[in-house]
Amino acid sequence: MTPSAPSQPLVQTAQPRLMSLDALRGFDMFWIVGAEELIRGLQKFSSGGLLGLIAEQLHHKAWAGFHFEDLIFPLFVFIAGVSLVFSLGKTLQQTDRQTTAVRILKRSALLYFIGILYYGGFSTPFEEIRLLGVLQRIALCYLFSGLLFCYLKPRALIGACAGLLLGYWAMMSWIPVPGHGAGNFAEGANLANYVDQQFLPLRKNDGDHDPEGLLSTLPAIASCLLGVFAGLILQNHALSDRKRVHRLVVLGLACLAVGWVWHLNFPVIKKIWTSSFVLVAGGYSYLLLAAFYQVIDVWKFQKWAMPLVWIGVNPITLYFGGRFIDFEAMAKLFFGGPIGAALGPYQELVMALTTLGFGFAFLRYLYQRRIFLRV
Repeated sequence: MTPSAPSQPLVQTAQPRLMSLDALRGFDMFWIVGAEELIRGLQKFSSGGLLGLIAEQLHHKAWAGFHFEDLIFPLFVFIAGVSLVFSLGKTLQQTDRQTTAVRILKRSALLYFIGILYYGGFSTPFEEIRLLGVLQRIALCYLFSGLLFCYLKPRALIGACAGLLLGYWAMMSWIPVPGHGAGNFAEGANLANYVDQQFLPLRKNDGDHDPEGLLSTLPAIASCLLGVFAGLILQNHALSDRKRVHRLVVLGLACLAVGWVWHLNFPVIKKIWTSSFVLVAGGYSYLLLAAFYQVIDVWKFQKWAMPLVWIGVNPITLYFGGRFIDFEAMAKLFFGGPIGAALGPYQELVMALTTLGFGFAFLRYLYQRRIFLRV
């Protein structure tokens, strides 16, 4: 099934901001900034049972396979694709493609530069600067997906997405790596890692290669394009809410089915962002978006989601602001001394919840005063 969309990128009347999209972004950011503390707290009780299963899912797979934690980053890339349909569509309505393309370039460059700063910027020795990381990958995905959205029709976008996934699979499967041959997907022996070893300068996060490396950026762009298809569905006024949800669910299930079948030949591996990983993560992303849209924007059950919205409208503030505001240190003022010691094995969990509570309070304050840090 292909998403229904106008022949030109978003030429319809702009829709109100989707609360479900902000809430889903907030849900994702919650795990990005809060999962580590929750893991430490839950590990005290992770010998078995439900808490043990939850704690296990909050760890990345060492290599092949898929845990909930492996969904967090590609979900954010997916959401960026959904959002650009609305933001760039509005710009295309008001200006033209050239002006929109310049805006995409400026925004991508700024986000990329913030990524450089996040990993230490120029306070570290030159060789320790990390050129590719989480924010840099998001910037590159937004750059190329945004430009493709501006200049290609939906069917061509589908072709571009398929080409990226199939092309990456073909390169990884058929181009031999010196000393390891072709089709080897083991860490350090695959083509993506080899390209980083040979061509990615300065700091690499995993020794001689990077999980956000050069070659694996190609399928990551496809992750963003999957989000673009979801955005085209949501902004299509010709579709009812029921049909929008139905199409998101069908696309999600289709991606999961193809992704897990492809896993048999091209394993699901987050650290090299395999094509099967793109589809599995994209499938879950479609299903989550469908659920959030149905509950929040169709059924109008919205009050429960407001804390997530506080996060979702200020993701850069929360992600980058953590470098300047230490909520964990604030929590230690309450539970870092004798009171914390008295809590025994519950101290870390209480600390994690208190840290998150301070973060929520801060973001609620910003939201109520309409203070948003956006790139």
